[in-house]
Amino acid sequence: MPHSELVTLVSDLIRINSVNPAYEAGCGETEIQKFVMSYFASRSIRVSAQEVLPGRPNVIAALPGRNPSGRIVFEAHCDTVGLKGMVVPPFDPQIRNGKLYGRGSCDTKAGLAAMMLALADLQRSNQPPASEVWVVSAVDEEHSYRGVWELRKNLQAGAAVISEPTEMKMAVASKGCLRWRITVKGKAAHSSKPFLGVNAIEKMARVLRFLEDENVRLKQSSHPLLGNPTLNVGLIQGGTQVNIVPDSCWIEVDRRLIPGEEPSQVFAEYRKMLEGLRPKVDLVMEPQLEDYPLDTAVTAGIAGCAAQALKEAGLDASPIGVPFGSDASKLAGVGIPSIILGPGSIDRAHTAEEFVELEQVEQAFVVYRQIMRTWQ
Repeated sequence: MPHSELVTLVSDLIRINSVNPAYEAGCGETEIQKFVMSYFASRSIRVSAQEVLPGRPNVIAALPGRNPSGRIVFEAHCDTVGLKGMVVPPFDPQIRNGKLYGRGSCDTKAGLAAMMLALADLQRSNQPPASEVWVVSAVDEEHSYRGVWELRKNLQAGAAVISEPTEMKMAVASKGCLRWRITVKGKAAHSSKPFLGVNAIEKMARVLRFLEDENVRLKQSSHPLLGNPTLNVGLIQGGTQVNIVPDSCWIEVDRRLIPGEEPSQVFAEYRKMLEGLRPKVDLVMEPQLEDYPLDTAVTAGIAGCAAQALKEAGLDASPIGVPFGSDASKLAGVGIPSIILGPGSIDRAHTAEEFVELEQVEQAFVVYRQIMRTWQ
């Protein structure tokens, strides 16, 4: 069981509603970022707000190091997904059998708390770290990544550790994501004379069959830590009522990328293949999201430093890959070697009874503090 200061801090963060406004109306990250600012300011740690959206800033705490030219960034997002369907109190943290329940407990308030306390503990030890340490509480990870996009502007750092639920295993690779909408056009007509119209749903069925075959082809590509790329059609809508030939049908596609795949190139390839269907299907493709894969070399300094800290804590230091996206790939995209490392399981994130194992939260605190102390 972690010490009470860490449990209290995680619980305090869970109590603050920080649901991303894209999912539910509310305060967003405003109140939680005020709490994070106050936490560091009250401990005489330099802290600043980086405006991202009105009332939704990133919060950056900094502790100087012995090497004035070195810097390592520890980052966790403070926003959460919505509350629909939850069967545990979202903002009333409860401990049962060594697990702490509540919205954001796993994704990623436990990791944020461990980073915050690790920095505070390092500051009160009066032993400056080897390099400057930043702890960043970032906004909008759960929707559009606008927090990390703002953070990375003109950012200079030698490494980054991103907290996401990896069960305290070091992830050096993650899949990217490409999402787009496909709209098929038809022609409306009365259903008693369907030959006078063009059924957009029937045309879409041909697109869906192509995408189903595409999933088979994707199994031919693979990454040693991530496996093969995947494709999923997650949404579909078409027609207006049952007795009208539908003049429109759309689907939304989620394509997970592995290192070596470039989102815009993959999108262009699908456009070419779908526009080349014969007989021709009248369709429009609209991109919605692009997120690059992460592929940090296991020989990178941060990977070695984190592996050593994990070993000293008695944990498995083997590198892994994860199928989900995070802020890590955005920082890696501007030349900052990044890893993903945090308490909890991704299988618990966004769920009806989200929880985090308190033992892993304590492990995160210990490992983060050691990396902060020694990275240079």
